[in-house]
Amino acid sequence: MKLTGFRLLAVSSLLLTAHAASAATRPHYGGTLHVGIQSGVTSLDPANEASTSGATNVLALIFDTLVSLDERGQPAPALATAWQAAPGNQRWQFSLRGGVSFSDGTPLTPEAAAAALRRANPPWKVVAGEGTITIERDAPTTDLPAELSLLRNSIAKIENGRIMGTGPFAVSRWDPGRTLVVTARDDYWGGRPFLDSIEIEMAKSFRDPIISFDLGQSQLIQVPPEQAQRAATQARQLRVSAPVELVALAFARDPQTPQDVEQREVLALSIDRSLLNSVVLQGAGEPAGGLLPNWITGYGFLFPVNADLTHAQQLRGEIPQTSLWTLGFNASDPLARVLADRIVLNASDAGLRVQLANKAEPDIQLVRVPLASLDSHIALAELAKSLGVPAPRLAGNSAEELYHAESVMLQSQRVIPLLHLRMAWAVSTSVKGRGENRGGIWRLPDAWLAKP
Repeated sequence: MKLTGFRLLAVSSLLLTAHAASAATRPHYGGTLHVGIQSGVTSLDPANEASTSGATNVLALIFDTLVSLDERGQPAPALATAWQAAPGNQRWQFSLRGGVSFSDGTPLTPEAAAAALRRANPPWKVVAGEGTITIERDAPTTDLPAELSLLRNSIAKIENGRIMGTGPFAVSRWDPGRTLVVTARDDYWGGRPFLDSIEIEMAKSFRDPIISFDLGQSQLIQVPPEQAQRAATQARQLRVSAPVELVALAFARDPQTPQDVEQREVLALSIDRSLLNSVVLQGAGEPAGGLLPNWITGYGFLFPVNADLTHAQQLRGEIPQTSLWTLGFNASDPLARVLADRIVLNASDAGLRVQLANKAEPDIQLVRVPLASLDSHIALAELAKSLGVPAPRLAGNSAEELYHAESVMLQSQRVIPLLHLRMAWAVSTSVKGRGENRGGIWRLPDAWLAKP
């Protein structure tokens, strides 16, 4: 049967529409992705942890590590293709990938990789070999490959005041704390990214990025946790991670007296974490009784999170005299101020005296600490470092050992966990092929922009 002209036109139209839709979603090269983030990155040196906190997504565009972690938190090859430990797990050898270069075109050598790791970890003994590096620690460690995936262990080269990496993008413009522009590298060992460039605007109030996003001037912006629910109800496409940031109270010193111990117990019992999450965060987090989120350990639910004001008041009545505590917080973080105000009110209800203070060394600091790794053991060790708590001693890799180590850290009464926050991003429908793992890490080298 012959097709009539009308049928031919209809079939042709369908084919053209299908072809156009396929072409619009097919990966292609080109375009600039405009990104807005909350943090103000003031240094591009991965070893400068004080200035790069929360900057993993940014610096991962410029630098590589010897080892990466997969979705399950297991070590996977990156700049190192293989590794092995000598008996005793104190000395490790890593085989370097060939054909890798820094952004200035110079090759990655074992000497350059060893120098980067020594600079980031002065206590380590790192020796360059023939296509390998050997790392010797002062104590046995079974988690060294996972530890090498941390941001601070990125392989960076500093020359004439300029820092360079082996990552998929090279820095083309840098205004510290404000703007970073990176361009795709044609010679990247993992293949050229689809995007030509990425422009990142930093540390602005949420009002400016959301206006830019709604006008189509940016395609990916970080949404503050307390704004996530509202942003999702306003017809914006949102991507939300698992809880990946700890909000906690960190004490400046160990308890000094038995009364100090009891007073800290009263404070922990007085704080209504569920109300903080439902009212202040609009459900964007989870109440936390432990340091690590439940999704990464499986035992987080064992730590109590419920407030018990009656018990707190009873304990307070047994303390002859309480101290006046000062509570510090990041004054540039609107969420921190609201949380601090609520904590002061909760403490007052239990009969404690806590006041907000902007002095350099308050008695208690309200902190927000991002999860440093998808490896639970490394994540706990990094949290201990950030909170100023003695690092946990782990005799093995079991969940029981991890739970015991975390329990010991909490029993020190140096920290009171409050919440675990999710990371949220508003994503334009023009951004294709981008995905993030549960830890909220971008995979922007695999992203592309759909053509209009």
